[in-house]
Amino acid sequence: MRTQSAVGDGKDSFISTYIDRVRSFSPNARLYLTGAVIYGTVMGVFQLLFNFYMLSLGYDEVVIGNLVTIRSATSLVAALPMGYLTDRIGRKNAFFFGYITVGFSVAMMLVAPKILVLNVMNVLMGFGQSLSMVAMGPFLMENSTEKERTYLFSFSSGIGMVAASIGQWLGGYLPTWMGSLFKVSASSSTAYAWSLSIIIVGTLLALVPNLMMTRNRLLTSERSVFAPLEYMKVNPGGLTRLITPMLITSIGAGMIMPFMNLFFRNVHLQSDAVIGTMFAWGSLAMAIGLLIAPALAEKYGKIEIVVLTQALSVPFLALLGFSPIFTLSLVAYYVRIMLMNMSSPVYSTFVMEQVDGKYRAMVASLSSMANQFGWAFSPTISGFIQVRYGFKPAFMLTIVFYVIAISMYYVWFWKNRKPVMTAEPTAQQNETEGDGVKKAEV
Repeated sequence: MRTQSAVGDGKDSFISTYIDRVRSFSPNARLYLTGAVIYGTVMGVFQLLFNFYMLSLGYDEVVIGNLVTIRSATSLVAALPMGYLTDRIGRKNAFFFGYITVGFSVAMMLVAPKILVLNVMNVLMGFGQSLSMVAMGPFLMENSTEKERTYLFSFSSGIGMVAASIGQWLGGYLPTWMGSLFKVSASSSTAYAWSLSIIIVGTLLALVPNLMMTRNRLLTSERSVFAPLEYMKVNPGGLTRLITPMLITSIGAGMIMPFMNLFFRNVHLQSDAVIGTMFAWGSLAMAIGLLIAPALAEKYGKIEIVVLTQALSVPFLALLGFSPIFTLSLVAYYVRIMLMNMSSPVYSTFVMEQVDGKYRAMVASLSSMANQFGWAFSPTISGFIQVRYGFKPAFMLTIVFYVIAISMYYVWFWKNRKPVMTAEPTAQQNETEGDGVKKAEV
């Protein structure tokens, strides 16, 4: 009887603790999450329908691929200067201009879908996405305390995944609805254009909670274009240790994850409908992992969870890639995607806690670049390998890269426990300064 009660108390304690942490989110954090849900939903629509829109206009896969490359490469290159910019204009303004830029870019691609306009607008869209993305980490850090910080980072990632899934589901129906409304085919450019126009509306709606945020101001001394160099001078090797494992992981992920749809179609002979359903459930598994991660990190430690979840994902990655049985491969896919992605917001929290305010935006920029690097370049190498040798060598390379990254996490941050750099208190924790005048909130 006591055992049963203890189990019940444990469950109640877990749930009540989780609810307590979510309730402790600051007003600014709540407003950000509201805007992020709206923005994430409409971007899910974009991810599903934009390529179809291009095809309906008569453009081929080469043009579509070039546009994706332009947008991704711009986000990668722009990450560092956008980090400096978000320090100059503030996190609130960074979100504002990021959302506005994305909405404007989509609007121009719908109004004037000429190749020159498409190229220029995808460059602009890459800048907008990079600006809002780089601002997120420092903003969440500065608007949280240590108690709920990991929950906030994970919750942000989790609801972002759910919002994108909802957007993709909605996007599947929008062309039919718009086609019926305007008396045109659901596969026509008109139906797709009107469906994509929801993105313009969504980005404007996302600005409403953004405008309600209270704005924080970084001190002039905390705004520096040379912040990465200053950080490396203050703490030699610290930046390298924080960023390198992320870079290695992204290279490994880029080798195989962009090709999972082709893997299940070509190796396990599954239909597009089955693969689509698999990916939908995969997004749900990822969201579940993201949402339970902070409770585990709070109990066992951030780095411990990063190392353990990523290490546990490796055997499932091997099973996914080498099992001849579809069911086993599918189960391994779900478990691997949940375990591997649990660590992402936890490690992001850890990184932000290691650096002072003047360095956070720059370190967030470099983190973003590290995460995007592999996805920008590894698929090209992997595609070359797959054409000649199949999927197995690509899976083997991914496993090797993951093991190297996990070893770095363990040796640098778990085995040798010492702070990378002592972080300053957050803006919320320092409510007053000088003669007691309250500091502006972040």
